[in-house]
Amino acid sequence: MPSFRALLSVSDKRGLVEFARRLHEAGGELVASGGTARKLAEAGIPVLQVENVTGFPEILGGRVKTLHPAIHGAILARRTPMHLEELATHAIMPIDLVVVNLYPFQETVAQPSVSIATAIEEIDIGGVALLRAAAKNHESVTVVCDPADYDTVAEAFAKGGTGAHQRRLLAVKAFRHTADYDTAITTYLAEQVAEVGEATPGTSQSLLPAELHLDLAQLQVNRYGENPHQQGGLYGFAGERPAFEVLHGKEMSYNNWLDLDGAWNAAQDYPEPTVAIIKHGNPCGLASASTLVDAYAKALASDPVSAFGGIVATNRPVDLQYAEQMAGIFLEVIAAPAYEEDALALLRKKKNLRLLVYTGTPLRPLSLRSIIGGVLVQEIDRSQADMDPAAWQVVTERKPTAAQLADLAFAWRAARHIKSNAIVYVKDCATVGVGAGQMSRVDSVMMAGHKAGDRSRGAVMASDAFFPFPDGIEAAAKHGITAVVQPGGSVRDDEVIAAANNLGLAMCFTGTRHFRH
Repeated sequence: MPSFRALLSVSDKRGLVEFARRLHEAGGELVASGGTARKLAEAGIPVLQVENVTGFPEILGGRVKTLHPAIHGAILARRTPMHLEELATHAIMPIDLVVVNLYPFQETVAQPSVSIATAIEEIDIGGVALLRAAAKNHESVTVVCDPADYDTVAEAFAKGGTGAHQRRLLAVKAFRHTADYDTAITTYLAEQVAEVGEATPGTSQSLLPAELHLDLAQLQVNRYGENPHQQGGLYGFAGERPAFEVLHGKEMSYNNWLDLDGAWNAAQDYPEPTVAIIKHGNPCGLASASTLVDAYAKALASDPVSAFGGIVATNRPVDLQYAEQMAGIFLEVIAAPAYEEDALALLRKKKNLRLLVYTGTPLRPLSLRSIIGGVLVQEIDRSQADMDPAAWQVVTERKPTAAQLADLAFAWRAARHIKSNAIVYVKDCATVGVGAGQMSRVDSVMMAGHKAGDRSRGAVMASDAFFPFPDGIEAAAKHGITAVVQPGGSVRDDEVIAAANNLGLAMCFTGTRHFRH
């Protein structure tokens, strides 16, 4: 008689053969399903097919293999005389070890353009049931869901079996694994419903779920958080590829990741070759041009002092000429969709410069932020309708010229990437002055003017929200601003429009606000 019976049914077959061989040598009888049984048989390891235990073949193309009383009764039976007697009545031998990992659902849905039909077929049913059954009966049954645990479990069975504490730890891991798996399925299907946009009659369609389940895996422990006395780390959605791969340089810090997020989103928001330089969450330079070299030169000129030690992101591959320009200043991070080999070789000469490449992982539609007692959730600001100047309302006597309109469109798009109260001065599709995060909008106007200096003469201005008083418009005119774009909607809009007319400015209302706190 075998000293124990083990059931093995794994999708991830890493380390399987060696583990099974050690279990066999420890006196175990191995039962396995489908591909797992074939893998063991090919390796010359004695194994019973599940159907030899159940007396029933796999059906429905493998959808049903282990869902049978001869399997689940063997796992769920307590080792009491009553339960063991009942098993014996039905000629069922207890199962002492269950080794299962699940169909790769998370990996499947992370692939671009995967069909929902393909995703559905990767939802494991029998495997989840086996793990939960074994974890429930961990008083008597050992459950293994991670190949990383094979070595310690094999060693324990070679010495007579696992202890109660080890079984409980493995059970907790199995329950956590199935919970994460269910969360991934729920999240994916909810996103599919949101994309299709079909709502049940009489209900409202929303991207915001009634319950939000997060399945996060630790990707990195940072040296510290925003400050040395705070712990910090990076977590990613389980089963999804990280959005960025670090190709070179020091380990990314907590603040690096925060600034990278702002830089990447700003650069990708523009169709033309664009460069974003970020410091402390705000663009100190943002510009578009026909080439990245020209865009970088304009972005750097926006605020070369603040750009020192900045985070740079682009929406085009980095070539050698562009890399040569960036190599002339101290930067913390460069992120791009790709790098040409000679450009990468040049930038790698800077030992500490962090070089990141985007992996193509799709951006999620929701933003989450922790607050006391909960989490704030909102749809990410990616509106497009108000980005088209044709949809704006010209509210002043003077109309913007074609050149002014192009700069206003650039400035308006930039404003949603700047912390409120956000004011941005733009000339030739490049920032020349940025005012961010001030408690007063007129203070942001003054800050943008201070940063711009003489470059504000003939520039245009965008404001992420309306001007509550004419003072912001009057201050901008003193800096030489010639045209303004803002949402409108203040009770004093008439006063603000009158001020713009008196100063000879062109002004457009978009009807949409872009606060970013």
